[in-house]
Amino acid sequence: MSHQHEHTGGHHPEPQPYPALRTRALESLLIEKGLLSSDAVDAVVRVYESDIGPLKGARVVAKAWTDPAFKQRLLADGSAAIDELGLDGNRNPLVVVENTSTVHNVVVCTLCSCYPWAVLGLPPTWYKQPAYRSRVVIQPRDVLREFGLELAESVEIRVWDSSAEQRYMVLPERPAGTDGLSEDELAALVSRDSMIGVAQVKAPMAPIPSPSGRG
Repeated sequence: MSHQHEHTGGHHPEPQPYPALRTRALESLLIEKGLLSSDAVDAVVRVYESDIGPLKGARVVAKAWTDPAFKQRLLADGSAAIDELGLDGNRNPLVVVENTSTVHNVVVCTLCSCYPWAVLGLPPTWYKQPAYRSRVVIQPRDVLREFGLELAESVEIRVWDSSAEQRYMVLPERPAGTDGLSEDELAALVSRDSMIGVAQVKAPMAPIPSPSGRG
Protein backbone atom coordinates (compact mmCIF):
# COMPACT_ATOMS: atom_id res chain seq x y z
CA MET A 1 0.00 0.00 0.00
CA SER A 2 1.33 3.45 -0.80
CA HIS A 3 0.21 6.85 0.43
CA GLN A 4 0.45 10.05 -1.60
CA HIS A 5 0.23 13.19 0.54
CA GLU A 6 0.12 16.74 -0.73
CA HIS A 7 -0.33 18.53 2.63
CA THR A 8 2.78 19.47 4.57
CA GLY A 9 3.46 21.13 7.88
CA GLY A 10 1.30 21.39 10.99
CA HIS A 11 -1.68 23.08 9.38
CA HIS A 12 -5.13 23.07 10.92
CA PRO A 13 -8.47 22.86 9.11
CA GLU A 14 -9.30 26.17 7.46
CA PRO A 15 -11.97 28.29 9.16
CA GLN A 16 -15.28 28.72 7.37
CA PRO A 17 -15.02 31.56 4.78
CA TYR A 18 -17.25 34.58 5.23
CA PRO A 19 -19.64 33.68 2.33
CA ALA A 20 -20.26 30.27 3.90
CA LEU A 21 -20.96 31.80 7.32
CA ARG A 22 -23.27 34.40 5.77
CA THR A 23 -25.14 31.73 3.81
CA ARG A 24 -25.60 29.64 6.94
CA ALA A 25 -26.91 32.66 8.86
CA LEU A 26 -29.39 33.55 6.09
CA GLU A 27 -30.54 29.94 5.88
CA SER A 28 -31.16 29.83 9.63
CA LEU A 29 -33.08 33.11 9.53
CA LEU A 30 -35.30 32.00 6.63
CA ILE A 31 -36.04 28.69 8.34
CA GLU A 32 -36.83 30.49 11.61
CA LYS A 33 -39.33 32.79 9.85
CA GLY A 34 -40.98 29.87 8.09
CA LEU A 35 -39.95 31.02 4.61
CA LEU A 36 -37.75 28.00 3.98
CA SER A 37 -37.71 24.47 5.32
CA SER A 38 -34.62 22.50 6.24
CA ASP A 39 -36.05 19.61 4.20
CA ALA A 40 -36.06 21.80 1.08
CA VAL A 41 -32.43 22.76 1.67
CA ASP A 42 -31.44 19.14 2.20
CA ALA A 43 -33.24 18.12 -1.00
CA VAL A 44 -31.32 20.66 -3.06
CA VAL A 45 -28.02 19.60 -1.50
CA ARG A 46 -28.78 15.95 -2.28
CA VAL A 47 -29.38 16.81 -5.94
CA TYR A 48 -25.99 18.49 -6.20
CA GLU A 49 -24.27 15.72 -4.24
CA SER A 50 -25.65 12.80 -6.20
CA ASP A 51 -26.91 14.05 -9.56
CA ILE A 52 -25.70 17.30 -11.10
CA GLY A 53 -22.01 17.18 -10.22
CA PRO A 54 -21.23 13.48 -10.65
CA LEU A 55 -22.88 13.43 -14.08
CA LYS A 56 -20.00 15.57 -15.36
CA GLY A 57 -17.42 13.21 -13.96
CA ALA A 58 -19.31 10.22 -15.36
CA ARG A 59 -19.11 11.78 -18.83
CA VAL A 60 -15.35 12.11 -18.42
CA VAL A 61 -15.01 8.47 -17.38
CA ALA A 62 -17.16 7.18 -20.23
CA LYS A 63 -15.17 9.23 -22.73
CA ALA A 64 -11.90 7.82 -21.38
CA TRP A 65 -13.24 4.27 -21.59
CA THR A 66 -14.19 4.66 -25.25
CA ASP A 67 -11.44 6.95 -26.54
CA PRO A 68 -7.88 5.73 -25.83
CA ALA A 69 -6.31 8.99 -27.02
CA PHE A 70 -8.51 11.04 -24.69
CA LYS A 71 -7.71 8.67 -21.83
CA GLN A 72 -3.99 9.21 -22.41
CA ARG A 73 -4.46 12.99 -22.34
CA LEU A 74 -6.66 12.72 -19.24
CA LEU A 75 -4.04 10.81 -17.28
CA ALA A 76 -1.30 13.17 -18.47
CA ASP A 77 -3.17 16.42 -17.67
CA GLY A 78 -6.62 16.00 -16.15
CA SER A 79 -7.54 19.69 -16.19
CA ALA A 80 -6.65 20.19 -19.86
CA ALA A 81 -8.42 17.02 -21.00
CA ILE A 82 -11.61 17.90 -19.11
CA ASP A 83 -11.55 21.37 -20.67
CA GLU A 84 -11.89 19.64 -24.04
CA LEU A 85 -15.37 18.51 -23.01
CA GLY A 86 -16.49 22.05 -22.23
CA LEU A 87 -17.14 21.40 -18.55
CA ASP A 88 -17.22 24.56 -16.49
CA GLY A 89 -15.54 24.48 -13.11
CA ASN A 90 -12.80 25.82 -10.90
CA ARG A 91 -9.20 26.12 -11.93
CA ASN A 92 -7.65 23.83 -9.33
CA PRO A 93 -5.23 21.46 -11.09
CA LEU A 94 -6.84 18.04 -11.34
CA VAL A 95 -4.87 14.78 -11.38
CA VAL A 96 -6.71 11.69 -12.61
CA VAL A 97 -5.48 8.33 -11.31
CA GLU A 98 -6.46 5.06 -12.96
CA ASN A 99 -7.75 1.93 -11.26
CA THR A 100 -6.57 -1.37 -12.73
CA SER A 101 -6.82 -5.03 -11.83
CA THR A 102 -3.74 -4.64 -9.62
CA VAL A 103 -3.98 -1.06 -8.32
CA HIS A 104 -6.91 0.63 -6.59
CA ASN A 105 -6.87 4.37 -5.88
CA VAL A 106 -8.89 6.25 -3.27
CA VAL A 107 -9.08 10.01 -2.65
CA VAL A 108 -9.20 11.89 0.64
CA CYS A 109 -8.44 15.32 2.03
CA THR A 110 -6.88 14.77 5.44
CA LEU A 111 -6.91 18.37 6.66
CA CYS A 112 -10.18 19.80 5.38
CA SER A 113 -12.46 18.77 2.50
CA CYS A 114 -10.73 19.70 -0.75
CA TYR A 115 -12.66 17.98 -3.51
CA PRO A 116 -12.94 18.10 -7.33
CA TRP A 117 -16.36 19.78 -7.21
CA ALA A 118 -16.05 20.93 -10.82
CA VAL A 119 -16.58 17.34 -11.97
CA LEU A 120 -18.13 15.64 -8.93
CA GLY A 121 -20.39 18.32 -7.44
CA LEU A 122 -20.54 18.78 -3.68
CA PRO A 123 -18.61 16.34 -1.49
CA PRO A 124 -20.63 13.74 0.41
CA THR A 125 -20.99 14.30 4.15
CA TRP A 126 -18.82 11.31 5.03
CA TYR A 127 -15.93 12.69 2.93
CA LYS A 128 -15.70 15.66 5.33
CA GLN A 129 -15.91 13.63 8.53
CA PRO A 130 -12.72 13.22 10.64
CA ALA A 131 -13.26 9.45 10.83
CA TYR A 132 -12.90 9.04 7.05
CA ARG A 133 -10.16 11.62 6.67
CA SER A 134 -7.94 9.99 9.26
CA ARG A 135 -8.71 6.30 8.93
CA VAL A 136 -8.58 5.89 5.14
CA VAL A 137 -4.91 6.88 5.20
CA ILE A 138 -3.82 4.28 7.75
CA GLN A 139 -6.53 1.63 7.30
CA PRO A 140 -7.66 1.97 3.67
CA ARG A 141 -8.57 -1.68 3.20
CA ASP A 142 -10.73 -1.69 6.33
CA VAL A 143 -12.46 1.55 5.36
CA LEU A 144 -13.19 0.30 1.84
CA ARG A 145 -14.57 -2.91 3.33
CA GLU A 146 -16.97 -0.80 5.41
CA PHE A 147 -18.17 0.78 2.18
CA GLY A 148 -18.86 -2.72 0.88
CA LEU A 149 -15.77 -2.92 -1.30
CA GLU A 150 -13.71 -6.03 -0.67
CA LEU A 151 -10.36 -6.05 -2.49
CA ALA A 152 -7.99 -8.96 -2.86
CA GLU A 153 -4.83 -8.74 -0.75
CA SER A 154 -2.83 -8.74 -3.98
CA VAL A 155 -4.37 -5.40 -5.03
CA GLU A 156 -2.23 -2.40 -4.09
CA ILE A 157 -4.17 0.49 -2.54
CA ARG A 158 -2.94 4.02 -3.17
CA VAL A 159 -4.36 6.89 -1.10
CA TRP A 160 -4.20 10.35 -2.66
CA ASP A 161 -4.41 13.38 -0.37
CA SER A 162 -6.07 16.37 -2.04
CA SER A 163 -5.15 19.95 -1.21
CA ALA A 164 -6.21 23.46 -2.12
CA GLU A 165 -3.53 23.42 -4.81
CA GLN A 166 -4.29 20.02 -6.34
CA ARG A 167 -7.35 17.78 -6.52
CA TYR A 168 -7.65 14.12 -7.46
CA MET A 169 -10.26 12.06 -9.25
CA VAL A 170 -10.29 8.30 -9.80
CA LEU A 171 -10.77 6.80 -13.25
CA PRO A 172 -12.58 3.56 -12.33
CA GLU A 173 -11.79 0.30 -14.05
CA ARG A 174 -14.24 -0.43 -16.85
CA PRO A 175 -16.32 -3.48 -15.96
CA ALA A 176 -16.29 -6.53 -18.19
CA GLY A 177 -19.26 -7.10 -20.46
CA THR A 178 -19.75 -3.45 -21.43
CA ASP A 179 -18.06 -3.45 -24.85
CA GLY A 180 -21.28 -2.82 -26.73
CA LEU A 181 -22.49 0.10 -24.63
CA SER A 182 -22.55 3.70 -25.82
CA GLU A 183 -20.90 6.56 -23.95
CA ASP A 184 -24.25 7.61 -22.48
CA GLU A 185 -24.96 4.05 -21.34
CA LEU A 186 -21.51 3.76 -19.80
CA ALA A 187 -21.84 7.11 -18.04
CA ALA A 188 -25.06 5.91 -16.44
CA LEU A 189 -23.10 3.13 -14.71
CA VAL A 190 -20.55 5.46 -13.10
CA SER A 191 -21.26 6.58 -9.54
CA ARG A 192 -19.78 9.43 -7.56
CA ASP A 193 -18.31 6.96 -5.07
CA SER A 194 -16.46 5.08 -7.82
CA MET A 195 -14.76 8.35 -8.82
CA ILE A 196 -13.67 8.89 -5.20
CA GLY A 197 -12.50 5.30 -5.03
CA VAL A 198 -14.74 3.81 -2.34
CA ALA A 199 -16.72 1.77 -4.87
CA GLN A 200 -16.27 -0.01 -8.18
CA VAL A 201 -18.37 0.27 -11.32
CA LYS A 202 -20.58 -2.74 -11.85
CA ALA A 203 -21.68 -4.10 -15.20
CA PRO A 204 -25.41 -3.73 -15.86
CA MET A 205 -27.52 -6.71 -15.00
CA ALA A 206 -28.61 -8.71 -17.99
CA PRO A 207 -32.37 -8.49 -18.58
CA ILE A 208 -34.29 -11.50 -17.35
CA PRO A 209 -35.94 -13.15 -20.36
CA SER A 210 -39.70 -13.33 -20.16
CA PRO A 211 -41.07 -16.87 -19.91
CA SER A 212 -42.34 -18.27 -23.18
CA GLY A 213 -46.04 -18.82 -23.35
CA ARG A 214 -47.30 -22.32 -23.03
CA GLY A 215 -50.65 -23.60 -24.22
